[in-house]
Amino acid sequence: MRCTIRPADFEDPALELFLRAHLADMAPQSPKESQHALDMGALRQPGVKLWVAWHERRIAGTCALAVLEPGHEELKSMRTEPELRGRGIASELLNHVLADATARHVTRISLETGSMEFFAPARALYASYGFDPCPPFGSYKEDPHSSYMTRALLTV
Repeated sequence: MRCTIRPADFEDPALELFLRAHLADMAPQSPKESQHALDMGALRQPGVKLWVAWHERRIAGTCALAVLEPGHEELKSMRTEPELRGRGIASELLNHVLADATARHVTRISLETGSMEFFAPARALYASYGFDPCPPFGSYKEDPHSSYMTRALLTV
């Protein structure tokens, strides 16, 4: 499925609804202290870039990168509209953000995702893109509800 991917328009009410649905999807999956999805305010912060995938005039997915330190960024807010899962939208978004990071000379992308079965498709996608398990990074701590992954990028 081909999407149009562009930077987020934070004034679009559809984006706020989509991101609220993301937080609602994550809430029952792990205890509050193990939930690390960013809300709309956190996604607006300097050092965070959010992209939106559009398909047929509706939001199909989102993905963000947040600076951890120079050259190292975290993948955040990766979500595909549930009705559209399995159609390659997450791959399109992941290709887009990896290309953006590479062009900006980012050398490492890391991520945190859940360790439960609900998150198995996400972990499989990330592994297929060369992300490997790693210890907690940034401000994360060991958590049985979290899986941590990282990938080095070749800069151009």
